[in-house]
Amino acid sequence: MNGQASPEVDGPRRFLASRRASLVGLVLVGVALMFLPYVLGLGGGQGWVRLVNFALLYVMLALGLNIVVGFAGLLDLGYIAFYAVGAYTWALLASPHFGLHLPFWVILPAGVAVACLFGVLLGAPTLKLRGDYLAIVTLGFGEIVRIFMTNLNAPVNITNGPQGINRIDPLTIGSFSFAKTESFQFDFFGLLAEPVSWRLTGPDKYYYLLVVLALVIMALCIRLQTSRVGRAWEAVREDEVAANAMGINTRNIKLMAFAMGASFGGLAGGLFASMQRYISPESFSLLESVSVLCMVVLGGMGHVPGVVFGAILLAVFPEVLRHLVVPLQEAVFGAVVLDPEAIRMMLFGIAMVAVMLWRPEGLWPSPVRKRELAALEEDGGSKA
Repeated sequence: MNGQASPEVDGPRRFLASRRASLVGLVLVGVALMFLPYVLGLGGGQGWVRLVNFALLYVMLALGLNIVVGFAGLLDLGYIAFYAVGAYTWALLASPHFGLHLPFWVILPAGVAVACLFGVLLGAPTLKLRGDYLAIVTLGFGEIVRIFMTNLNAPVNITNGPQGINRIDPLTIGSFSFAKTESFQFDFFGLLAEPVSWRLTGPDKYYYLLVVLALVIMALCIRLQTSRVGRAWEAVREDEVAANAMGINTRNIKLMAFAMGASFGGLAGGLFASMQRYISPESFSLLESVSVLCMVVLGGMGHVPGVVFGAILLAVFPEVLRHLVVPLQEAVFGAVVLDPEAIRMMLFGIAMVAVMLWRPEGLWPSPVRKRELAALEEDGGSKA
């Protein structure tokens, strides 16, 4: 009676407004993603497009590791091994090394399946391990895979040892190769007097492919998190004994987490090999596993948007620093005083420590994780 809207009317209005804002946001993000490679190409050349492509690969890796670490609570320090398995599967089946040049629709699923199998092989012996012991075993697994890739060149040359495999076939669909630059012309059904030319480079092609695959993996992860399996992973993460007592088959659930996370790593590895066209064991070191784990922790464990944000930030930010350190030193000191790589890693380390001190839940945590940490801080303060 006083002119104010009732809660029954105000609720649907608020819901429709939020849906409309979300739809507008999605459209704007889609437009930005569509034109991003051209903006980067104009500003810094194809090198920045390749950097974004590698960032998208790290997004896939971080989302896969987030299933193991964020959803199921299993600390995995050897995750990069699945990345290596996918990459070497593509390289062995699509290169002159064995004289095989199979189509992508055979190689890519094969790489995912082999990585998934390796995930089960890692998970099966570690079902009874937790915490630091699980981390040590997975770390050893990752190093074993890398050492095998380095030494499987005698007596039978399988991986070509530390020299790696080169001349790897790019992703090809029919006659459409993702490694070649192509130009297309459109006249929009004769509406334009002069046709519009569209130049598509190899990195641009991989960019659009990786964006689509990253979005599909994000959607799968979000659906998994809210599914029955995702709730079982969360129960195992919070209290495995209680989850087992409630009837959850913790053995199968943990194996499923390892297998699902490994499959995403294998997919990213295959795309990496096809895009790089050369792989070697040095690309799959322990530092890569730690970097992917930092992306998950920094963004916010268990929160898909946060993990994506952390992966993009840690993949792009160090490279941006690399291009800023030298001009900044020359402007301030007139010469390069400190090694740019050392400064880059030092600033990277300082940023990580600062985030862990003041944002232990991550830069973009899930609401549940934020409430849990807030409750722990309140309990600690009341006990003190």
